[in-house]
Amino acid sequence: MCSRRREGGRVRSTTPAEDRYIVLSAKRNRRTTAQQVANQFLAASGKQISQKTVARRLSGGELYARRPVVCVPLTRQQRTARFQWCREHHNWTEQDWACVLFSDESRFSLSSDCRRQLIWRESGTAYRPENIQEKDRYPTCSIMVWAGIMINGRTRLHVVANGTMTANDTLMKFYFLMFVFSVVLSVIIFFYARQRNMSSNTRCSGLSRQRGYSTSRMASVFSRSKPH
Repeated sequence: MCSRRREGGRVRSTTPAEDRYIVLSAKRNRRTTAQQVANQFLAASGKQISQKTVARRLSGGELYARRPVVCVPLTRQQRTARFQWCREHHNWTEQDWACVLFSDESRFSLSSDCRRQLIWRESGTAYRPENIQEKDRYPTCSIMVWAGIMINGRTRLHVVANGTMTANDTLMKFYFLMFVFSVVLSVIIFFYARQRNMSSNTRCSGLSRQRGYSTSRMASVFSRSKPH
């Protein structure tokens, strides 16, 4: 009777139980480094292992070093309000969203942010709460910009001179009204050109019906041009 000869190779420096300990240490503190995990393992077991060994054991446990997703801190009330807003608008049609302009301001840092701090996480879990880093402070060297988007267009990117902006800012209102005016004007030009092209080959009996449809259509466009 023949048996397979044991192949050569290095003997594993850790046992399966120790492998689970290494993975559990990284899950408890996802922002710890491989060297810190190795130091904890040395203090617990008395064995010296390298950073590469820690990385291999974590990879075997489906934990990989990745940059954390950065988000703005939200309170419980803010999260509840956003979830309620999504529930109220989940059945909107594309025509409904075409009448909405989303605008927002954002601050960008002009200094270096290398984001060298990594976390240990599984694949496909980037947006879990434990894998997200909240960050709302920027260095003094920064600029603030404002812009808006719609389904069929967007505003220009505007740099805020004083560095602050509120909902009552006059500049924001001005650019918002200018963008809405440009959208409404493009709709008027479209329907006017369409009416001229169609009326050139339309009999007089159908011209009145066409004008009635165009008038009602334009009334609908103007009534829906106000953002929700």
